[in-house]
Amino acid sequence: MKLGLINSAFAQAGKGTRFGLEATKRLGFDTVDIFTDPLDIDGAERRLIRETCRELDLPIVSLCCVALGLIDFNPSVRRFHLDRCRAFLDLAAELGCSNLLLVLGEYVWQREVIPAAAQWALGVAAVRELGRHAAERGVRIAIELEPFTLSLINSIDTMLAFLDQVGLPDTVRANCDISHLHLVRTPPAEVARLAGRIEPVHVSDCDGQVHGDLPPGRGVTPIADYLAAIRDTGYDGVVSIELEYSPEPERIVEWGAEAKDATAAIMASLGCRRA
Repeated sequence: MKLGLINSAFAQAGKGTRFGLEATKRLGFDTVDIFTDPLDIDGAERRLIRETCRELDLPIVSLCCVALGLIDFNPSVRRFHLDRCRAFLDLAAELGCSNLLLVLGEYVWQREVIPAAAQWALGVAAVRELGRHAAERGVRIAIELEPFTLSLINSIDTMLAFLDQVGLPDTVRANCDISHLHLVRTPPAEVARLAGRIEPVHVSDCDGQVHGDLPPGRGVTPIADYLAAIRDTGYDGVVSIELEYSPEPERIVEWGAEAKDATAAIMASLGCRRA
């Protein structure tokens, strides 16, 4: 496997794009995932990302997209988010990414007004449509499992049901986020059910109760057990560290180094990191 970092760690700490990419390479990461929005950046920023990563020999594996409006009950909102996600897929192809990480969001009004089945169907239809666009661009879509009560996809059961209904197994797959799996009390052995459908893996730590995105080792997540289970599925892609909204933004470089060293040590102990 390769070890990567999501660059939102530096962006949310107020660091510039080039600073974050150079720090990612200097810390010894193999790859980087980019958190940006094609509707909010100009041509100069797109070139900066592309050319800096080429200069650093730092492959961009994933682009991250949160698109809560894909299951909105207003058709105009859904149309906007479909167009926005297509722009993300186009940018992912431009940057040479293998996948677009897609967060679908949550049911509205506690599922008490609009039937949950109707919101689910909107999500399936949207992702199926986006999956066709992704296939044309040579990019996969990775659906993120979110550890919140009202999240559309918040368990391996719902993930598998969703992927099956979308029906595009070569294009639409499951993001395997280790701390999210732990927060929803998924035993590591259950990861075997995602064999052949994982794309990619996220890793961070938490206190076992609240979403945290801490450096591995600062919480209670049995990261080694999950990574071993992921390895045993045959997965040999990228494991990306996620350090969102650091409570110590002034120390984000140190956080990145700590997270990298801790994760690399776990991967080495499992014999699953390729240089």
